[in-house]
Parts: sequence; structure tokens; C-alpha cells
Amino acid sequence: MEKIKLGLVVSEFNRDITYMMEILAKEHAEFLGAEISETIRVPGAFDIPIAVKKMLEKGNVDAVVAIGCVIEGETEHDEVVAQHAARKIMDLSIEYGKPVTLGISGPGMGRLAAHERVDYAKRAVEAAVKLVRRLKEYEEGR
Repeated sequence: MEKIKLGLVVSEFNRDITYMMEILAKEHAEFLGAEISETIRVPGAFDIPIAVKKMLEKGNVDAVVAIGCVIEGETEHDEVVAQHAARKIMDLSIEYGKPVTLGISGPGMGRLAAHERVDYAKRAVEAAVKLVRRLKEYEEGR
């Protein structure tokens, strides 16, 4: 079976956390026999969808993993950012017919909780690889 190519879109906001998430995502992709063939870093989680779209338009990846960390602030800004990013990411997956998985932790969490959820990146990579494999099996009629 051909190696699965994943794109990675990583938010730089809360980089101390997203850096760890990015490393974990790359390690887990390798463990699963996939490869991160492209990476785009964007300023924040709200900016992830435009990079996902560009990556899907280019067509060199089987799936895209979105990684970010949205920490709670004094307002409901974190909820708006996370909800809109998640919705658009899902829309892009459906529009392009390729998995785009959500490795964005938050909203409603503090910094300590964010550190405890670094493994969201690993889960998103695993979901992307499983989806690519299962969709290929479905298309091949297995």
C-alpha cells in the first residue's frame, strides 16, 4: 500500500503548546506508516481554514490535519474562534472529498488543560490515517 501523505496546518498562537502538538503529530504519522509531506504554519486557529483550502487545492495530500490551541480568555472570543474554525474545516473536508481532521484543543480551557490535551494532535493524525484507509477500501469495494 502506498504511503499516506498528510498535510499539517499548525497555528502559531500558543506556540509553546502547538510546537509540542506538531512534534507529536509528526512522530505519530511516522509510527502509523504515513508521512507529513507538507506543513503550513498560520498565525492562529482562526486562520487554519485558508491554509487547509490552499493545501487541498494543490492536491498533493491524502488528508490534512489541523492543529491549534484555543485558550479561554476574559471574553467568549475563544468559543467564536474554535467554533468557526471547526465548522469551516468540516466544510472544506466535504467540499474536497478528503479528510480534514480537527486537532484543535479548546475552547473553554486554561493553559494547564491545554498542556494536558497535547495528544489531540496524535488523535487527529490517527483519525486522518484511518479515514484515508477506510475511504480507499470503500472506493475499491472491499
